[in-house]
Amino acid sequence: MSKRIIPCLDVKDGRTVKGVNFVDLRDAGDPVELAWNYSNQGADELVFLDITATHERRKTMVELVKSVARQINIPFTIGGGINEIADADALLNAGADKISINSAAVRNPALIDELAKAFGVQFVIVAVDTRSMDGKNIVHLNGGRIPTEKETLNWILEAESRGAGEILLTSMDHDGTKAGFDNRLLKQVNDAVNIPVIASGGAGSVQHFADVFEKTNVDAALAASVFHYGEILIPDLKDVLRGKGIEVR
Repeated sequence: MSKRIIPCLDVKDGRTVKGVNFVDLRDAGDPVELAWNYSNQGADELVFLDITATHERRKTMVELVKSVARQINIPFTIGGGINEIADADALLNAGADKISINSAAVRNPALIDELAKAFGVQFVIVAVDTRSMDGKNIVHLNGGRIPTEKETLNWILEAESRGAGEILLTSMDHDGTKAGFDNRLLKQVNDAVNIPVIASGGAGSVQHFADVFEKTNVDAALAASVFHYGEILIPDLKDVLRGKGIEVR
């Protein structure tokens, strides 16, 4: 299977933003314009996360999905504030290809079963924000603000058993640092599950993408700021990966 390169657009108040370790957000542009640009650059998929939706108890904007769907022809996922079937239904009807759930799934694991049954496993991505605490990887909620009692691998295995089609795993310790992906954790998770894993958190160079594919064999790598600010161009990245014998689309 070809490896996927996925730009992630964190959306707040209708704008794309980026921070370090989930804080100190700065503006990164209009999400619809960025989506169009990435589609033309050769991104395989896009992920939009309404990063304040759960925190502010607000629903993800359906209008954004409609605007993006009109502009691009690659698959895209939307997440943030999806708490029930009706939320997911509205987003998929507006043009999203997949939905991503995070905090709501941890609080109500049966939501994964319900969404998978209603729409199909392939539509449901479970996003997991993890941080190392006392030597264990612990799941965090609400944009990384609230630690839970769940160990990351245990939760991912439960999510898979309930019908998650993919896992989007973000290492908060690495997020925004540009120091590389958390390859040790990603390999552990990827070896344990039978569904695709998307690596997130820490991309800072082309070599980091090569490393994560070679060392962990994850299916996809996701990044934000290195793409938003033009530090890495997707065609260049794919050329380097192909040169290293890593199959990309």
